[in-house]
Amino acid sequence: MTQVPAATRTLKVLTFLASQPDPVPLERIARECDLPRSTAYHLLAAMVAEGYVVHLAEERRYGLGVAAFEVGSGYSRQAPLQRIARRQLASLVDRVGQSAHLAVLHGRDVLYVVEERAPGRPPLVTHIGVRLPAHLTASGRALLASLPAAQVRALYPSPAAFVDRTGTGPKTLSALRSLLTDVRRRGHAVEDSEVTPGFASVAAAVLDHNGHPVAAVAVTFAGDPAPMLVDEVQRTAAVLTRRISGRA
Repeated sequence: MTQVPAATRTLKVLTFLASQPDPVPLERIARECDLPRSTAYHLLAAMVAEGYVVHLAEERRYGLGVAAFEVGSGYSRQAPLQRIARRQLASLVDRVGQSAHLAVLHGRDVLYVVEERAPGRPPLVTHIGVRLPAHLTASGRALLASLPAAQVRALYPSPAAFVDRTGTGPKTLSALRSLLTDVRRRGHAVEDSEVTPGFASVAAAVLDHNGHPVAAVAVTFAGDPAPMLVDEVQRTAAVLTRRISGRA
């Protein structure tokens, strides 16, 4: 098969960036990928323009962009993940008596790909195919809390990125960062009446073999949550993490 040098180099750069815990400077990218500095610069500029790479100008470093995250999580949010998750969500609904769903990150939104409704519970806005602002939902917060800080900053570059639904929720990057710090500390995310008045949600992230978030499991309820609700949501997310990451 005829080689395509530009494509090969681009994939090499993306693979290297994906292996790093933090954004890295141009010189290191060129060195690790065995590229001339000018070639690395032009490749990165093209990938920045397409959203696959983020340039942190003040730090003179490059990291993965949202488009790269979406490609990397694409396999997991397609049929294999949905088939694996559906049975687990049905079991979760049976245990907690509330409706549950699975969501994936899509830019600054979460996209709901699986819904299991509990008998007798009212319909929610989280049915399959709906998108909601990630910073307002428990699912989105669980996913954002598992992303590198640079990617969160790239998603929310200004206050204009913080859309509103009910008048509550974070409206600045600093407020979102504080909220996500709490999510990481607790191991789960919550929202209360920030999407739909009178309803609250609890969510936990599903991670791939690299520790990147590929989806979030959430339960939505009205009134006070059952005492075991958080544990059950985290348990379901942990089962899916083991399944999707190939762990026993």
